[in-house]
Amino acid sequence: MIREPAPAKLNLALHVRARRPDGYHDLETLFAFCRDGDLIELAPAEANRFAIAGPFAAALEESTDNLVTRAAQAFATAFGVTRPHAITLTKNLPVASGIGGGSADAAATLRALARLHGVPLDRPDLHALAAELGADVPACLLGRTAIGRGRGDALRPVPGLPSLPVLLVNPGVPVSTAAVFARWDGADRGPLGGGDPLSVARAGRNDLEPAARALAPEIDEVLALLSAQPGVLLARMSGSGATCFALFEDERARAVARDAVAERGWWRLETALA
Repeated sequence: MIREPAPAKLNLALHVRARRPDGYHDLETLFAFCRDGDLIELAPAEANRFAIAGPFAAALEESTDNLVTRAAQAFATAFGVTRPHAITLTKNLPVASGIGGGSADAAATLRALARLHGVPLDRPDLHALAAELGADVPACLLGRTAIGRGRGDALRPVPGLPSLPVLLVNPGVPVSTAAVFARWDGADRGPLGGGDPLSVARAGRNDLEPAARALAPEIDEVLALLSAQPGVLLARMSGSGATCFALFEDERARAVARDAVAERGWWRLETALA
């Protein structure tokens, strides 16, 4: 049995620069990853099997067509693997929430299969395979702080902010990534700045926030509450939403914010950057 974490992905900043002819967008984003998230468990089996467990299992169908099973099939085809596998996804994170979701799960599946079959994680063809599965999958496969350009899959690792306390909050409203990008106003507001990751993040923005907030006004309430907390370094929406995050000076400040969020009944996760 191989157990492979699928940690929550954060866009500490997300600058949308242009629409592309292929339907994607040119981005500049600062990726970071949390210590906690979903979990992939994988083992050889007599026949391919896929199951979902965890608090958000009901939000997904136990289908044979999802990003986890697509990743497993793509890996088998690319690397000539004929042995079947049993895969269990423990879904601890909300679905359609801007923190990696299926992309993180697909990347964890690729890492687990690579470990089982002796494929080095730095192979270019494994990265290319991840990019075919989705724009965020390469970043989730890398699993470390990085600047993403192009679709977000042209990655440059940068120093991270390990152990910085984080609180994730989701108001319980799923937001369609396609719908959010469709409402982006098309204005190029400029590139990411330079400096250390926290400075880059704080000087940056999420260009998808206005569109997501129009579709899900609950995001306004979450960001207002997080921004007002003592000891907060940055409060922002991640990805296309609706999950928001706050970075804190210390764990005590995070705990105070956690209690304030708990009073609203929103989903929350106390974690830290990896």
